[in-house]
Amino acid sequence: MNILLIGSGGREHALAWAIGNSPLCDKLFVAPGNPGIGQIARLADVKVTDHAAVIAFCKAEAIGLVVVGPEAPLVAGLADDLQAAGIKVFGPSKFAAQLEGSKGFTKDICAKYGIPTAAYGRFTDKPSALAYLDAHGVPIVIKADGLAAGKGVTVAMDITEARAALDDIFSGRFGGAECVIEEFLEGEEASFFVLTDGRNALPLATAQDHKRVGDGDTGPNTGGMGAYSPAPCMTQALCDEALEKIVKPTIRALSDMGHPYVGVLYAGLILTKDGPKLIEYNCRFGDPECQVLMMRLKDDLVTLLLACCDGTLDKMSARWFDDVALTVVMCARGYPGDVLKGTEIRGLEGAAAMEGVEIFHAGTAEKNGMIVASGGRVLNVTARGATEREAQARAYAAVDRIDWPEGFCRRDIGWRAIEKETSK
Repeated sequence: MNILLIGSGGREHALAWAIGNSPLCDKLFVAPGNPGIGQIARLADVKVTDHAAVIAFCKAEAIGLVVVGPEAPLVAGLADDLQAAGIKVFGPSKFAAQLEGSKGFTKDICAKYGIPTAAYGRFTDKPSALAYLDAHGVPIVIKADGLAAGKGVTVAMDITEARAALDDIFSGRFGGAECVIEEFLEGEEASFFVLTDGRNALPLATAQDHKRVGDGDTGPNTGGMGAYSPAPCMTQALCDEALEKIVKPTIRALSDMGHPYVGVLYAGLILTKDGPKLIEYNCRFGDPECQVLMMRLKDDLVTLLLACCDGTLDKMSARWFDDVALTVVMCARGYPGDVLKGTEIRGLEGAAAMEGVEIFHAGTAEKNGMIVASGGRVLNVTARGATEREAQARAYAAVDRIDWPEGFCRRDIGWRAIEKETSK
């Protein structure tokens, strides 16, 4: 089978690595890809926002399955157009992708189906939002309603910060002028991944990520500075509870609306004293969570993706290596603000040659035979180990082999899991 993967980041490099290892994959194309992906797949020169061009490419190359990596093409309806053209696609429809594309849409489903989540208000004008803020006070959580690349959420601990967040949203900084204001919940956060064919749900693995740019979880939020899997805080009982009380009712809701959700549901959870509650949904594998999931997946990824598309997920299971996987995101200096692009990165081959290590490219480009930085989050240095501490040590040993003076990373990815491991 020929497969087309859509995307160009570290998540897509990890997916390409897993898909390319499948005996079901004859040729793997990736659009647009990146230099790291280009080492293991064929890069396709097709504009992914041009759905007609994607369809034409699929027909020309006899593509049997399209896997959509990032959220933006899903929210834009790429899966709908591919299905209408008779092309099998892994990823939800435009309607179902509103679970990520509109936080208000998801909150309204939670309210209707009794899914545990924070109390909230939805607002399309600034005065009403400010009135709600004044009535509820801080701490409080303010979210831009649409896609914001992981940067549209503010956990405001004082009123000045909260008002500034509303100013940003209603200025159009995040592309729209709608927001959700939520109750502040206390607890540890974790990520829970489930595959669904629209009726059946197959739990995958758990993970935890580090959103803040600085060591000790300090500084501004980012798209993710690192992650590890499994999440020690997610016991089997908590996974079962999240599946029954949060994920399955959501799948039922989309089915009731006439738009069954086909793809991966990534539930961002917070573990409160009252049990797990939903923070938000993503309609794709996380980034950098996907990188650690793919390192631990024992079964064939393509078989699982096809079962979602074919409605046969009830016949599937997913097995995982017991090892811990941990990824460290290397960023260009200045991230998450303005960054310097075009700086050369050396030492990648030596780092990737280490046992149990994979280097997934995110924001890289090739220039005159050199690998250079082309974005904010640039590399995902990913390692497996028998324990959290071993995986962390291996990942940072690989980081230290990379020669990139203009780059930086956090040096404490996995600290919470290692604390739990040490206290056992």
